[in-house]
Order: sequence, then C-alpha cells, then structure tokens
Amino acid sequence: MSLHQSSGRWRLGLALSLLTVFLWGILPIALTVMLQVLDVYTIIWFRFLVSFVLLAVYLGVRGQLPKLKQLRSNSWKLLAIATIFLASNYLLFMQGLALTSPANAEVLIQLSTLLLGLGGLVIFKERYRLYQWIGVSILTLGYLLFFREQLTNLITAHSTYILGSVLIALGAAAWAIYALAQKQLLQSLSSASVMLIIYGGCALLFTPLASVKSIFTLGNLHLGMLLFCALNTLIAYGAFAESLEHWEASRVSAVLALAPIVTLISIEAVSVITPYLIPPEHLTLIGILGAVLVVAGSVAIALGKAERL
Repeated sequence: MSLHQSSGRWRLGLALSLLTVFLWGILPIALTVMLQVLDVYTIIWFRFLVSFVLLAVYLGVRGQLPKLKQLRSNSWKLLAIATIFLASNYLLFMQGLALTSPANAEVLIQLSTLLLGLGGLVIFKERYRLYQWIGVSILTLGYLLFFREQLTNLITAHSTYILGSVLIALGAAAWAIYALAQKQLLQSLSSASVMLIIYGGCALLFTPLASVKSIFTLGNLHLGMLLFCALNTLIAYGAFAESLEHWEASRVSAVLALAPIVTLISIEAVSVITPYLIPPEHLTLIGILGAVLVVAGSVAIALGKAERL
C-alpha cells in the first residue's frame, strides 16, 4: 500500500497547525463551563452535528461534496477506523475532563501528539535529525517543569481524579490512531471531504445518547458557549486535517504540543475577567521556564528540514 506524501508547503502547514493549537488550547475552558449544564453525550453530539451540517453546506455550495463511489474498500475501512476512534477520543476526553481540570486534561492529552509523532516516524517513514531529537528532549524537560504542580496532583490525587486522568490518556491514544488514519485517507479524498464523512458518522453514533431537549433550556451564555464548541470543532479539525496535507505528521504533532500553554494562559485571563467560571492556575518561575523550554523544543522539531528514510 502506498503511503501519503506531504505537499511540502511547510509554511502553510505551520500556520494551520498554529491555528489548531490556539483553538484546542482554549477549548477545555469552554467545555468545562458546558459540563456544568449539559451531559457529555449531548455536548459531543451537538458539536459533531453542527460541524457536519455547516461543512456539508459549504462543500455543497462549492460543488465539492465527496463522491463516495470512487472510494476503494481500503478507504472505507480507514474511514470507519477514523470515525470510531475520533468518537472515542471525544467521549474519553470529555469524561476525563469532568473528573479532573482543564489544565490537567490538556497536559495528559498531549500524549496524543507524542504518539502521532512516533506514528509519523514509523508508519510514514518520516525522520528526525539529531538536533530535532534534542528538541524532543528539551520539550519533555519543559513539560516536566511547566506542569510540575499538575503532575504532583496526579500522583497524590484521589481515585476520581486518577480515573479521569486514565480516561484522558486512553483518549489520547484513540486520537493518535484517528489522526494517522486521517493522514492516509488524504490519498483518496480531500481533507474537507474526510472530515465531513467523519463528522456525520460520529453524529450518528451519539444521536441515541443525546438529550436534545436540554439544549433548549440553556441561557444565552451557555448556548453561545455550546455554539463556540461546535465551531471550534469545525475550524480546528479542518485546519488540523489540512495541515497534514502539507506537512509531516511528526512536525504537526510537535507544534500541537504548544496547546497546554495556550490553555494555562487562557485560564489565567478568564479567571481575572470572570472568576466565577474557572478557578485560576498559579504559574511559578519554574513553570514559566518550563513554558520557554516547551516552545524552544517544539520550534526545533517543527522547523527542522524534513528527511526520509
């Protein structure tokens, strides 16, 4: 089986990856607020349904709806894998987020970017140079420093917190499988077409579990937050999928590792503006040093010249 090759337009891939980082970085805050008023299944169902409808309208207007008859049997298998594992990722992450905190959830979900990077190296024959492996080491050290408080909490936490963390880690593994399947699907479909099919499949999976009536009881704040979560799904995953078209999976994963820093900064900002929504996360000097190392490590990995085995 031939493997997908990136277009080589790395600047576009980098820009799309950074957009994904920003949107995924602020998403846990919005989801935490929504979990105060809606159940996990309804939130997930709404996000996928709105994303599917809006993307279907956009592609329909442009005359770019996917032609499913042209798909090979192997593509259908990959679509099923991508759909099931993305749905699993959403469910596991949301359940874990409900049991922990936005900061902890965003730390642990970064296991997904590590697994995606390894998958890119093993499956798609991508390769790191020596200084990029040094970048991996710097990034890892940065995370250990930046999230020292969260990691300590994880070790000493009660059983509910630990269960939530385990669920998020499983969700990270599910996401990496989805992302690798997504990249290979780009051989036969555009990124938008792949996401349309996946959104529709995930929406169908969660339809029996969703409590649709509860959405109509939401106030303006929570309804706006729910719509933001749905649009976040559409734009962030669209940008992520397109970034894989133009850049190696191992490089995209390195940039995505910056998302927790966006989350922590956003939590600080939100806690100042509206302290009743999200409790603040207190950064120390060591945490700030860790943030700098994470950025430096990500840049070293992401901007390095691509090699192939």
